[in-house]
Amino acid sequence: MSNNLFIGKVYHRFPELPSTNDLAAELMSKSRPPEGTVVRADNQTAGHGQFGSKWLSAAGQNLLVSIILYPSWLPPERQFDLSMAVALALHDTASALYPDGSWSVKWPNDLYEGDRKIAGILIKNSISSGQIQSSVVGIGLNINQTAFDASLPNPASLALVSGKHYDTDTVAVMLFESLEHRYLQLKSGAGKAIRAGYEQILYRKDIRSEFERLPEGSHFTGIIRGVGDSGMLLVETEHVNAFDLKQIRIIIP
Repeated sequence: MSNNLFIGKVYHRFPELPSTNDLAAELMSKSRPPEGTVVRADNQTAGHGQFGSKWLSAAGQNLLVSIILYPSWLPPERQFDLSMAVALALHDTASALYPDGSWSVKWPNDLYEGDRKIAGILIKNSISSGQIQSSVVGIGLNINQTAFDASLPNPASLALVSGKHYDTDTVAVMLFESLEHRYLQLKSGAGKAIRAGYEQILYRKDIRSEFERLPEGSHFTGIIRGVGDSGMLLVETEHVNAFDLKQIRIIIP
């Protein structure tokens, strides 16, 4: 059992849902669930990914969760700080489970081992009157799945990279503990430390890479140097020292 103060103390688990994020949002539309409420499904039929994509996952083999938070203390212009804290929590968890992995976070918030995607994050913030009212933190972490849909470009799982089988409930407890730690760290005012930690584990940081601008599809080369105050990616090119990019895709080598 977790020793957490609040994340996972209220726990809704289902064999199957269309989307854990959607159910969490529905719960908040009807009441105010306690902070740290978890919605978990063994299978999702309509999971969401970044930029409108779908999150595909084999039933019962991975971790599919959404966590309800109320970071009203975080200014809306700093909402990406929460995304960085969650990404660090995922990185902490994966590193503890498989210390020999080459773990990184591909901007904005995908967990990678080498050049393979292991997990994704989708956060929905509700902002009103200049304040973040609530956040639904959706996480999909591939744990024991070994065969993936052919439409996915570079998927993997903890089992594939480590050669081990994991208990999904144990992984969930570890993730919730890491998430609560990083969330409280951010709440204590350690935003600069969160950002520094996130930049340290950025995928392909300081390495010349190819990028694709979305949605038009044009390509360019540059070097990731970090993230800006609003969370946009800072990329150095031949013509500009560094500039903010929001919707881009890093081309996998």
